[in-house]
Amino acid sequence: MAKMIEKTGKTIEEAIQAAVAQLGVERDDLEIEVLEEPSKKFLGLFGGTPAKIRATVKEPPPKIEAPAQIEEPPQPIQPVVEEELPAIEPILEPSPVEEEPSEIFDRDKIIDAAEDFLKEVFAAMNLQATMKITDNAEEGCLIELSGKNLGVLIGRRGQALDALQYLLNLAVNRKTEDKIHFTLDVEDYRRRREQALTKLAKGVAERVIKTRRDVKLEPMNRHERKIIHTVLQDNERVETHSAGEEPYRYIIVSFKRGRR
Repeated sequence: MAKMIEKTGKTIEEAIQAAVAQLGVERDDLEIEVLEEPSKKFLGLFGGTPAKIRATVKEPPPKIEAPAQIEEPPQPIQPVVEEELPAIEPILEPSPVEEEPSEIFDRDKIIDAAEDFLKEVFAAMNLQATMKITDNAEEGCLIELSGKNLGVLIGRRGQALDALQYLLNLAVNRKTEDKIHFTLDVEDYRRRREQALTKLAKGVAERVIKTRRDVKLEPMNRHERKIIHTVLQDNERVETHSAGEEPYRYIIVSFKRGRR
């Protein structure tokens, strides 16, 4: 049975975002029914009602199994089964660009430049966003964004967020030899996306164990492939490997031969 909740908010959009946050799914994965339109307070003092909506998680489309060719495996395997995964654009790493002589590396200066770059983007889009910056010399710099109506920065399956992250890294690192990798997140989207991929990986592993047939996932970026590999690396009954060329590189989950 589809999961359904009712939420209220000052506006219909606010109620929808509350439902998205509680259900941990994407906006496009919900069917929205407006139960009550919001009404304003009389003279700003009394009366008025919030918006009320009913959000229902859409049923996933039926999975269709079909054989597919894969590149010369080390040993014969059963036909590959296509596993449905929402289309995801790759998170591209900035490529080296020929520029004038590099400037002296100043980490604080680069982080300030990243903040200024994002402020200009938000101003152009008429958005108000609060930035929380966490700098880690080994892992890079995380910039967490929060505010109203920031769903446009995420886009479908995180495509807009990945594109903005790519442009940010390209813009602020182009004149220095030492680079800082910036990761953008909006309203904890990356953590929620990781949870969805973790659930997917476990479900695919169960199917492979049950059917003894390989499962091919749709192309995904390097970061999301790493999540799948990490989730299944300790599973003694399946194994994973990547195939294909960027940006269409994908993962195949296989049953470990010789095991029952």
